[in-house]
Amino acid sequence: MSAPAPRPSYAAFFRIPHTRHTFTAALIGRLSYGMVSLAVMLSVTEATGSYVAAGTVMALFGATSVLLSPVRAALIDRHGPRRALIPMASLYATLLAALATAAWRPGTPAPALGALAVTAGACTPPLGPTVRALWGEVIEDNRVLQRAYSLDGIAEEILFVSGPLLVGAVVQFAPPAAALALCALLVWAGTLAFVLSPAVAGVRPAVTKPVARPGRRFRDGRALLQPVVVAAGVGLSVGALDLLVMAYATRHHHGNDVVAWVLAALSLGSALGGLLNGAVDWRTPARARLPLLAGGLGLALAAAGLAPGLGTLAVAVACAGFFVAPALTTSYLIADEAAPPGRRTQAGAWVNTAVNAGSASGTAGVGLLVGHLPLGLCFALSGTVAVAAGLLSVRQAGPRPRGARGTARPAPDGPQSHSGPQAQRSSQHGEDGSPPLTR
Repeated sequence: MSAPAPRPSYAAFFRIPHTRHTFTAALIGRLSYGMVSLAVMLSVTEATGSYVAAGTVMALFGATSVLLSPVRAALIDRHGPRRALIPMASLYATLLAALATAAWRPGTPAPALGALAVTAGACTPPLGPTVRALWGEVIEDNRVLQRAYSLDGIAEEILFVSGPLLVGAVVQFAPPAAALALCALLVWAGTLAFVLSPAVAGVRPAVTKPVARPGRRFRDGRALLQPVVVAAGVGLSVGALDLLVMAYATRHHHGNDVVAWVLAALSLGSALGGLLNGAVDWRTPARARLPLLAGGLGLALAAAGLAPGLGTLAVAVACAGFFVAPALTTSYLIADEAAPPGRRTQAGAWVNTAVNAGSASGTAGVGLLVGHLPLGLCFALSGTVAVAAGLLSVRQAGPRPRGARGTARPAPDGPQSHSGPQAQRSSQHGEDGSPPLTR
């Protein structure tokens, strides 16, 4: 009887050839996504002197970036990352640079800025989805793949905390448009370094001609529906939390500076949860864990509404964050399993789109409620959304498509290795592509 394989550590991921270079290059490009939302907002406000114009331009930028993410992911699946990402990133960076140039001096008409922002958003390279799909292609051991996804989620938390800080540092000595130009430089340089990695060079599109009728890209839509539903619920709840914490600080006569500290507690909790989730060799299937993670997030958010003081609120928010990264990581893993050959990037992009669309909807929805309902009830409602998504996902959890990859692959968290990615290379995966909200 053979002895069980030793449990791999996070270091096992970086021992895989070329992963360090590839991971670092992708992080450089994705740092732009942590900066661009604030950079666009400040640049348009400076150029037009209107918060309404800035908000409208940001909404248009976010809408095209998020909603077109699956379309851009399909291009990567079809043509491969090198052929699709390089022109996509070049066009996106050029348009961001043009927007920065137009916003450098006050007086530029808002419609012109909006047109540039909309066009740039439509070209946003889906770096996050592509990176996650790449790990699914080059990593054979599913336990190492789980740790790679967890590291990816933790890195995004760090990027989306450090990005606004970097923008703040730039605007201390330069116009906000300079931060926007820096976003363009980072995304282009990071994408170029990523696609030139030998790990990316070894991945080829799995199909060169249509293999199914339009609308039949996924053999079992129910298998993908579960992670999409939970991702949307998590995004909606976390999107609502930003405004709820701000309202809490105002009603308890705290300054706006404490909001950043409470939201930092959310990111810290998420990072710790992601580390723990990636380090454990789970016996429970991912599809069974996902509703529990969504439910834990919802209950923690509801409890945050009962916090008597700022310290208690920060603890409750950190507890809520403890479920965020694990829920999203598990969603991406399930989507990766559900994707047929050559559709991994699209599968991840749908989850990513659900997160960002949910986040935008949560912020808008709670903005309508917070002035008319008790704050504790608003916290409870935001938590209820996550719980409801978890409950709904139990019913939506369809069977994994059999033979979808051509080679059987064990559950994402199983202890055994798989041979699918090495046996047949397909393209990559789902932002992380979109700037303002996407991770």
